[in-house]
Amino acid sequence: MGAPALIYCADGNPSFARVAVEAGWLYGARLPNTVYEKVYFADQDWKSPERQAYMTALAEHHPTMATVIDWEKEDQLAEVLSWAEEAAQYVMESVLVVPKVVGGISLLPRKVNGKRVVLAYSVQTSYGGSPVPLWELKGWPVHLLGGSPQEQMRVACQIGMICDVVSVDGNMAAMQARKGRTWQREKCNKGHWWQLRDCGDDRSKPALECFRRSLDAISKAWKEV
Repeated sequence: MGAPALIYCADGNPSFARVAVEAGWLYGARLPNTVYEKVYFADQDWKSPERQAYMTALAEHHPTMATVIDWEKEDQLAEVLSWAEEAAQYVMESVLVVPKVVGGISLLPRKVNGKRVVLAYSVQTSYGGSPVPLWELKGWPVHLLGGSPQEQMRVACQIGMICDVVSVDGNMAAMQARKGRTWQREKCNKGHWWQLRDCGDDRSKPALECFRRSLDAISKAWKEV
């Protein structure tokens, strides 16, 4: 398994976006919110989707890949594919379908309007997660959607022999950085999130320094997975 594309996905903070891009990460955002860098990955509010506003934003930004509404109920498939067909007009490479219907993946097409369909597996967090068993992803290109870095790596290791994990996204590093915490592969007594002072440093802008360190550590960890 090669290292997947790493995407920092968050809108509304130009400083964090700049640090991520300078660190070699790709940029993602929930559209149609304000963005500050070239959009590689587009997401939408899965709890309150607004189709027209989202499609208008996709047409403006032409991201490489974009999600559509989550497939949460069996009878929702036609609506999900309708979103996918429209989104495919504006993405450069891939439409991301978020499967949450157990046993349903075999019903999905491999391409929509000539664009590749990628399965976006929602990594378990307090915000959401997918009930689909990992073995159902077999043979598909997969994007890991959200979650902590260590949980994303755990999932990637589990499925790396049956499918291709092409990309991952998240904003947990930024959320933790605002609390003065930075991610390290080695655990401390607080898990993987270390206080910056525990790393022997104290800066005038600790949030950005924590974020920068997290991005660097996460990148290195993925190369070692």
